Amino acid sequence: MITIAGAGVSGLACAYELAKRGAAVSVFETGSAPSDNPCSWFAGGMLAPWCEGESAEAEVVRLGIGALAWWREITPVTERGTLVVAPSRDRAELSRFARRTENHVMLSCDEITSKEPALAGRFTQALFFKDEAHLDPRRALIDLTKAIQDLGVDIRYNTPAPDHVDVDCRGMAAKLPGLRPVRGEMVVVKAPDVDLTRTVRFLHPRIPVYVVPRGDGIYMIGATMVESSSSRDITVRSLLELLGAAFALHPGFGEASVIETGVGLRPAFNDNMPKLTQVRATTQTTTHVNGFYRHGFLLAPAMAQQLAAQFFQESFDVDHSELEIS
Repeated sequence: MITIAGAGVSGLACAYELAKRGAAVSVFETGSAPSDNPCSWFAGGMLAPWCEGESAEAEVVRLGIGALAWWREITPVTERGTLVVAPSRDRAELSRFARRTENHVMLSCDEITSKEPALAGRFTQALFFKDEAHLDPRRALIDLTKAIQDLGVDIRYNTPAPDHVDVDCRGMAAKLPGLRPVRGEMVVVKAPDVDLTRTVRFLHPRIPVYVVPRGDGIYMIGATMVESSSSRDITVRSLLELLGAAFALHPGFGEASVIETGVGLRPAFNDNMPKLTQVRATTQTTTHVNGFYRHGFLLAPAMAQQLAAQFFQESFDVDHSELEIS
């Protein structure tokens, strides 16, 4: 029996990969439902490795490329690419984004209109990352939970993990050395006057934002990354900046209804890359899968595959692990 602490996206992905290989798995979760994991529940759900390459390590791109195919087997994925736009006066920002990323094409004003009629005439150029996608993280968590239960995994909600577990996926609760919290804030709006069909990243001069359509006129707006351990509700400043940037993207957001806000503390190491870290206590060893920063849904599949490969002594061609024995 392999025991796992934490039923966020990382813990569930690890359980899935281990159970697929025939392991008996139990997952312990102190919360009562998937919604009790704020980092996963409030995520953007973007499977956008090439866009993330603008500010992340090249390893994020390499690790994240396989995420789309992995999630496609578990939950519906919207495969319409990512559109990156900037105000005309900030065209240099779009050029900089293009230089720092790969696997995109530059679109003209007419080409933008053909892909997103709602943005007609608002931007003269855009970057289009055709191989990117997004999913609804809440449905994905529920679907992944069902998938691992179908494989025989025992998920024990409202149950603290025992003193020793084989795999620890508890984020900040794991209290690993070098792990720090990065506060992320989001807002969900219903905007019946806006019709976007794919993720749009807007390089706003004050705060770049991403707008992710959830269907039926509902959009998730996010971007904040604050070095803070506070889990209090979203601040007025962040809410104003997120909504102001959305309004600058499309004036229809000015008539939107705010239906939800959320905050999560993302666990991150100094290099903002996830790691497998082995910690030994006497004769027992726990493997920590942690440090996903803002890349939980993007990188959880690769890290879970790497974990399973180590447990079953398989070869795995994408390796980003730090095995620390203490």
